[in-house]
Amino acid sequence: MIQVTLTNEILKKISAIDQNRFSLSTVELPASAKNKLRKNSRKKSSYASNKIEGNPLTESQANEAIEKDSHKHFLRPEQEVRNYFLALNLLEEKLKHREPFSKNMLLEVQAMVEKGVSKEKTGLRGSMPPGVLFAVYDSETGAAEYIPPEYTDIPALLDELIDYVNTTDDHPLIIAAIVHYQLVTIHPFEDGNGRTARLISGYILDYYGYGFHGIGSLEEYFAYASDEYYEALQMDLPPLYYSGRDNPPHPEIWIHYFLRMVELYSARVCELSKDAQQEELAGSLSYLNAREKELLLFLLKNRIYQFTPIELSKKLGVTNKTIINRCARLTGSGFLVPNLVKERIRSYSLSEFTRSNEKRLLELL
Repeated sequence: MIQVTLTNEILKKISAIDQNRFSLSTVELPASAKNKLRKNSRKKSSYASNKIEGNPLTESQANEAIEKDSHKHFLRPEQEVRNYFLALNLLEEKLKHREPFSKNMLLEVQAMVEKGVSKEKTGLRGSMPPGVLFAVYDSETGAAEYIPPEYTDIPALLDELIDYVNTTDDHPLIIAAIVHYQLVTIHPFEDGNGRTARLISGYILDYYGYGFHGIGSLEEYFAYASDEYYEALQMDLPPLYYSGRDNPPHPEIWIHYFLRMVELYSARVCELSKDAQQEELAGSLSYLNAREKELLLFLLKNRIYQFTPIELSKKLGVTNKTIINRCARLTGSGFLVPNLVKERIRSYSLSEFTRSNEKRLLELL
């Protein structure tokens, strides 16, 4: 089992990621904008994670495969990309129920990764035919690049990992890094180990609040230079698991790399979210006429966060119907939220989107 000592460099990386996490918490987007960014991010992750494994599709082809009718026939590369996208959706549902990491989750995710591709390769790997060595082979030379542990050791190794995740008080970023390394290294399946490791590691980040709202793709950063990714995982150790991979002498090599990628990824998420925030504000305001903008400005300047139309009509000297009409447009643009009593609108409140962007809206209006 990998053992990590927190160095100053590791702590600096964690601090930088936490700063990005705080910065993101100050950005508020409407649900529609968040959902659009999340879907695009899942597409990028599905493309990038499979690209690491040698999938030949371009990003455009991968996106097309994801959007295709599920009843159509898919080539293997297309199915692989679709499977990853579906696995991300599956884990999103599990996150809603705060499902802890378990062997069942691991098996379910790997089965989704291999769905319709290699049914015989789902589940924990078993024994090989006599004289056949299970290993990861170099596609060009045919040499064994990595020889995982014996299949008989896999259940105990997974139990140890699951126990660690559910009982440790390590920082969540360290937990996610260790899970990623251990799953790739234990190599519990015949196929889909890398993709499953990236999915589960991402779930751990989400589970502990480091998923950055599901925006952006960490897998993209692993894929940018896949050689560096594999070198960090291998740590210049011998190919045989029992010759150092089980308890690497310098695990900080992988930890530093993993945290550096998360730092780059989280900084990019902040940029994407802030850009989307500006676009949403400008776009939402563009749907309002001058009178509706005046009403929104009046509410913000006077810090009126909840009101009834009749109250506002008296303050502004206009009819109740005029206020209701303007509120309808402001609601449709996401600036107001109607408060219902017995299915009738009794009052309005400034939306969370409006309150979070109050300062910027005052500047724009």
